[in-house]
Amino acid sequence: MQDPAAFVAAQTVLATPPLVPEIRLHLATEITPLWQATEARLAESGVAPPYWAFAWPGGQAVARHLLDHPALVAGKRVLDFAAGSGLAAIAAAMAGAARVEAAEIDALACAAIALNAAANGVAVACRAADLVDGPGAWDVVLAGDVCYERPMAERVMPWLRRLAGRGALVLMGDPGRNYLPASGLAEVARLVVPTSRELEDRTERETVIWRVLP
Repeated sequence: MQDPAAFVAAQTVLATPPLVPEIRLHLATEITPLWQATEARLAESGVAPPYWAFAWPGGQAVARHLLDHPALVAGKRVLDFAAGSGLAAIAAAMAGAARVEAAEIDALACAAIALNAAANGVAVACRAADLVDGPGAWDVVLAGDVCYERPMAERVMPWLRRLAGRGALVLMGDPGRNYLPASGLAEVARLVVPTSRELEDRTERETVIWRVLP
């Protein structure tokens, strides 16, 4: 099996997400070939689809909000949950967070996060583990686009609410995914995120940053 970092580097180019030009990420330039390549690996070794290779609207919105409002994370312990490319984690580090962790269960995602953090000159520790239902010790928890599937949303949202109940600021970016809860959220900001028809079947998505309530 190819080294994860080498695979990520070979399949992507350094580019800037449209809403967050301050940050460079290893992103896919041709969606279908990369997706098919990773699906082939999936059949052999259980590798997940390459969510890490795209700057999804929820992550872009959260990253933009943190860079515009650095006091939210400055000097604090931050977790970027289901981090994908690590975009929100990198934004938190750039905004002055004391310690930033990114949680992902995909080894390729952790490799991408390490490459992306290095490309932006920040420190992000990737935790390659399923943290859901764990206690956590973060001041701020970030989540982007986690309500795209019912099982994911139903498992993750109660945990995020518990973290909020323990005092964490939990911010979630969501562009109108199907399984966003109808209650227990407070709107913080609303942004229009440029996207592509290949990913979202439209050229932009209105994305809301929610504070998860206990």
